[in-house]
Amino acid sequence: MSAETQKKRIADFLATEWTRLVGYVRSLISDAADRDAEDIVQDVLAGLFERADVTTPIADLSAYLYRSLRNRIVDAYRKPRRTVSLADAVTDSRYEASGEVERKLEREALFSAIESLPAPQRAVFLATEWEGMSYAELADEWETPVGTLLARKYRAVRALRKALEGGTQ
Repeated sequence: MSAETQKKRIADFLATEWTRLVGYVRSLISDAADRDAEDIVQDVLAGLFERADVTTPIADLSAYLYRSLRNRIVDAYRKPRRTVSLADAVTDSRYEASGEVERKLEREALFSAIESLPAPQRAVFLATEWEGMSYAELADEWETPVGTLLARKYRAVRALRKALEGGTQ
């Protein structure tokens, strides 16, 4: 099976199964917002598209994705969560006047990094993060496969992280 055939197969599957995948994740994590479920599905799909050997066909794509989603959720629950006490939050530097200047600089760096993204990546990032659109809505509106949109968003987030981490060091 060629890489293009495999990608087409995945894109077709996603077009029909996207809401079921998100619903499955929501059913497993009751304490998460709708956005978190979509993010988990997106992360798993981005991992699928970044596989080393995309040309190797997946025998049962549905089973593969559902198992990957379940594993990702288990990993998230195993990961220690950082909690902040009210006393720590009150004395946190983010609540001081100097913290306001710092937050303003961070926002400016973020907006600058977003502006530096290639247009397709920036468009997907802004549509999903700022406008709250789903990938299915974007795919219909832009006539672009969901897998392509996921890959663009993944690259955008990776580039933003790199730009912002580089700017703070």
